[in-house]
Amino acid sequence: MAQTFFCYTQSLITGNIKDSSNKPIEGATIAINTDPIIYSISNSKGEFNLTSIPTGQYTLNISHLGFKSIKDAIQVGSTNMVFNYILNTDLLNLHTIIVTGNFTPKTQLESSTSISTLNTQQIQQVIPQGTANLLQNISGTFTDASAGEVFTKVYTRGISAAAEDDMGWYYVSLQEDGLPVSLVQHSYYSPDIFHRVDLTTAKVEALRGGSASITAMNAPGGVYNFISRNSSEKLNGEIQLQSGIQGEGNPIYRADAVLGGALGNHWFFNAGGHYRHNEGARNTDFIFSKGGQFKFDVKKENTHGYFKLYGKYLNDYTNRYNGVAATNWENPQAAFGQDFNSTALLLPAFNATIPDGRYLDEGGTNSFNPSNGVHAKDLAFGIDLFQNLGNHWSIKNNMKFSSKSANWQTAISNAYVSTSDFLLPYLVSNGNPFPVGQYVFKDANSGNEVARIDNSGIFSGNSAEYLTDGRLPNDAVMGTSTWYKDNDANEFMQQLTLRKIWDKHDLNFGFATGFSNTSVFTQGSFVFSTYENNPKMLQVSLENPDAPVMALSDEYGVSNYGGLFFTNSRAKISQIATFANDRWDISDKLELDLGLRFESITHKGSNDRSAPFTQDGGLDGDENTAYDNNILMPTGARDYFNFTYNYVSYSAGLNYKLSHDASLFGRFSKGNKAPELNYYFNNFPEVPINQKGEMQKIHQVELGLKSIVKDFSFTTTLFWSKLKDIGITNFEIDEDTNRIFYTPVLFNTSKTLGLEWETVYTPFQNFAFRFNGILQDPKASKWNIYDAAGTFDDSDDNTTDYSGNTLPFNPKLMFNLSAEFEKDKVSAFLKWKYTGKREGNVANAFQLDAYSVFDAGLGYKINKNLRANVLATNLLNSDGLANFMGANSFGANANGVTKDFVKNNPDASFIVVPILPRATLLQLNYTF
Repeated sequence: MAQTFFCYTQSLITGNIKDSSNKPIEGATIAINTDPIIYSISNSKGEFNLTSIPTGQYTLNISHLGFKSIKDAIQVGSTNMVFNYILNTDLLNLHTIIVTGNFTPKTQLESSTSISTLNTQQIQQVIPQGTANLLQNISGTFTDASAGEVFTKVYTRGISAAAEDDMGWYYVSLQEDGLPVSLVQHSYYSPDIFHRVDLTTAKVEALRGGSASITAMNAPGGVYNFISRNSSEKLNGEIQLQSGIQGEGNPIYRADAVLGGALGNHWFFNAGGHYRHNEGARNTDFIFSKGGQFKFDVKKENTHGYFKLYGKYLNDYTNRYNGVAATNWENPQAAFGQDFNSTALLLPAFNATIPDGRYLDEGGTNSFNPSNGVHAKDLAFGIDLFQNLGNHWSIKNNMKFSSKSANWQTAISNAYVSTSDFLLPYLVSNGNPFPVGQYVFKDANSGNEVARIDNSGIFSGNSAEYLTDGRLPNDAVMGTSTWYKDNDANEFMQQLTLRKIWDKHDLNFGFATGFSNTSVFTQGSFVFSTYENNPKMLQVSLENPDAPVMALSDEYGVSNYGGLFFTNSRAKISQIATFANDRWDISDKLELDLGLRFESITHKGSNDRSAPFTQDGGLDGDENTAYDNNILMPTGARDYFNFTYNYVSYSAGLNYKLSHDASLFGRFSKGNKAPELNYYFNNFPEVPINQKGEMQKIHQVELGLKSIVKDFSFTTTLFWSKLKDIGITNFEIDEDTNRIFYTPVLFNTSKTLGLEWETVYTPFQNFAFRFNGILQDPKASKWNIYDAAGTFDDSDDNTTDYSGNTLPFNPKLMFNLSAEFEKDKVSAFLKWKYTGKREGNVANAFQLDAYSVFDAGLGYKINKNLRANVLATNLLNSDGLANFMGANSFGANANGVTKDFVKNNPDASFIVVPILPRATLLQLNYTF
């Protein structure tokens, strides 16, 4: 609603923006459709001014996140004009301008896309446990944040099959201010490693499928765009201090800060970041996460647009949780003394030095300490430019250079390995030879003997025998490996868009480029540790009568140095795309949106072949130390790849404006997903890479309705998606030789039909209900799994057909329901997150039960600058299960569990990954 105090035609417009409670609104955008566009941002008093307005008729547009936008037709002459506007609350942000999935800014109501937003207030209602954890609040988005801040999974609409645990963002693009966080993905290298949320983030825009096929680089499944704070005329900032406890009293401390304002002469700046110290949601003997980031931008505005320089420095350590053992297929219960809420089952901290297989001749080594987890660094600088060129032409170019590194020092797998299992001596030696006889286990810290066994009869079918009173917990050691990875990438990415508006058309066209020079080194060694709730490192030796004592591990418990895994690969990636998109106003109510994208992606690189280091007595020449006898090292031979993937994607959408507050839209999209680098790095061990990977094809149809009525706002979208040519392979261990290998790739298809919704109901002032979710039927319409019959020999191999089964890890029902209250100085909320039953694998042999999580918060505004909030997540400490990893054995995977396996092994243990336990947090926010 607008009230005109002076209606005389003049070239200066001033005014004030307030909310329905008569409070000034800071940061509202006021724009007038001149050529070039003239705009202003309201200050802390809600004031704005627009200068040098030519005589004529215009439309004045006012918008702010969380409020309904206003369009006001005005006539400008030669006299000053003053307008005061009242913005009404728009809790679903349907009148808010969005940029994600649209080449030009558009309100949600006017857009023919399925998109949701989270504003600053909603972001700060979530305890900071990682990017994926925050995105659980987005309608229709499935997230698995059970591993912690990284190693997460995010996908929508059943487009999920290749989103494995070690590369869970396969189909979607994680972006910061319109550009991807990272161009490439491969095992243990996903964009969430390099992304943290703090006060520098103003809002999140989440696009599900649809136009992502034509607006994002190789990410047809969706876009999650984290948008930074805008410029402000007045110096302002915020400091946030947080302290709380998680799980069984593990503390978290965190400090965030952001500062922004004007530098004079139309220069503006924003700067901020965070630092945290987090001992983790589960019990470990080390700090689970520590570190932080710093971000900044400097912006120069002129009458035709702006120029912005921005940057980020991330230096951060975090870890990730493995699974927990369970029994009882029908009603899983934690086994072996473990606990779904508190057990981490991670290796304790220790400092070992392991020979680097790449540089044995030079004496190269790698330090290894599991407490380091993944050390992520990201140094990024970018330039964002926008200019009106006149005659309804404009140009926008956003480009960024980044240098990334991720060093993993953690454990892979935490399976049960019985002292009577012949896998134990194999993991020590790769079978060259099998060390059997009397094993002596000592505590690696104290040197005290824990147990002594004789396993010389295991190959005759006999169990290992204890020779003393000492016992190993659960008569087992943990089947695990040191997981040392060095990942590096230097990247450049850019998107240039030209825009021309004429008649009833809004044409956008341009090109996007991305270049990445990346490398990965992986080395794995067996590690001796107890299999119990809080594992202890074991120093192990073979002490057979009348034979020299042979050290099977070093002093820290590390065995078979670099003998389990070796990858040394490098690749250069180029992504070049050109696109065009036209929005055609067929009538005042109907708009047609047509987009086309041609993309070309080239992967060029090589894998080193490897072989065990051969020398009598191993690396140290000592025949009585067995732990350095099988170090994998490059042979000098390399397998090269150089493949190009060319594809065309397109998307067409219609938006019919039913009224100012309601619209109907439909869209059809055909997208493509080129393989990621794991295809080359994982699937071709010691063999030539003689063929390129198969591109996956994605078809999506959606029909949606968006509406705002007096007390009720909603969006609802009916969708159908099809994912074709899904390459599936499994990680296996040969039963005869214990050789680790990947099965051949088979190509499959999935289809999903579903309904997404997002609603807000305000029955009376100061109170609101939010309800969003998804109801879907995800099907593995054509699905075959390669059965290697437990051996590398392919003579007895076959395939198993699971076509028609339910697609795993996709709940048929998932929703978020919340109640929110805010009045005067007090605010409160209560949220219920429901995740329905999911299949644990494509065989549909095991189901993960539905679970509920309740979050709550209470806030109090102490004065105009200071407020306090108390937040709680998983308030009832639910022990829901988020993931299923298969049988409890080293090298097992989820697809190895069939209905026959469950029937024949009713008492077997298996690996599940529980959701994170309860966490509570006290926030203090000081704004100025």
